[in-house]
This record gives sequence, structure tokens and C-alpha cells, in this order.
Amino acid sequence: MIWLIIGLVLFLGVHSVRIAAPEFRQAQIEARGLNAWKGIYSVLSIVGFVILVWGYGVARQDPVVFWFAPAWMSHVVALLMVPVMILLVASQVPAGKIKAAVKHPMLLAVKIWALAHLLVNGDLASLVLFGGFLAWAVVDRISEKKRLRAGITRNPVAGPVKWDIISVAGGLVLYVLFILFLHQWLIGVPPIIGL
Repeated sequence: MIWLIIGLVLFLGVHSVRIAAPEFRQAQIEARGLNAWKGIYSVLSIVGFVILVWGYGVARQDPVVFWFAPAWMSHVVALLMVPVMILLVASQVPAGKIKAAVKHPMLLAVKIWALAHLLVNGDLASLVLFGGFLAWAVVDRISEKKRLRAGITRNPVAGPVKWDIISVAGGLVLYVLFILFLHQWLIGVPPIIGL
């Protein structure tokens, strides 16, 4: 469990610098340059992610279980993951109507993903992992609203519908890949029981 917590703290900690220490972030960018900051940020994020994935796998070998979800709940989660994948793709392309309406599709995707996975995973490691991501996404969204009010950031402006089409098509392709191959390969469990 300790490795999961270390990885989570490192990964979410790096992603929380803008929330908790914006002056530090800006000072690092000014001192080292934007590309160097992005490089450091990326390396620490990858290291944290690898540690948390490994730590989650280790913690799942000797689980502390609080509840078992009914088998049908995996189908509910599978449905919730459709908008998650669409929002993930929308967060990576220029703004269409979806991105403009949602404002922060990546944060919404993380919230839905984490909540969905809490529905089917009643063990301590899952509560730490998915609960940590859910809490972080909520705090980051609140922080983003404060930055918006302060004029530091601005919401995306709706662009051409082609970006929505790309988001939906790309999200559905990503979803199918996760259902059929990627979830089992990356996580080691099928996304839908009986698949």
C-alpha cells in the first residue's frame, strides 16, 4: 500500500503545483524555461504513474475488502466510460462545442472515471487510488474556477463541429479498444465480468 500512496502523492502532487504553489511554478518556468519545466513535470509524472500502477497491483494481491459490487454493476461502469473516453479525446483537440460546454473535459473525465471505478471496487487500494483521483479532480476544478475569476485563465471558445465529431469518433474507438484489449492488457482484469 505504501508504494501506491507514494506514487499517488508524486503523480497528483506534480499535477497540483498549479493549485498549491503557482508562484513556485512560475518561478521555475522563468528560471529554467517552459520546455525544461515541462520536461521535469513529465518525468516526475511518469515516475509517479509507474509507481502508483505498480503499487496498486501489489496492494491488490492482499486486499482489504469493504464491499463487493454486484456483477451487473460492471455494465453500468462500462456505460459511464463511454463519455469518459469522448471527454478525454475532446480535451486533446481544439475546442468544439463539447469542450466549450464542458470547459474542462479532462477533469470531468477523471471525475466520472474515478466515481465509476469506486462503484465496482470496494477494496482499500481502490478507495485510495480512485478516491484520491476524484478528490484531486474536484479540488483542481475549484482552483480552475478561482483562476478564471482572477483572469489568469479563460474558458475555451466553441470552435467548428468537426472537433466534436473527432472527439466522439476517437472516444468511441478508444472505448472499444479498452473494452476488447487495453483494460485486460494494462490492468489485468476484464472490464466487464464474463467478457
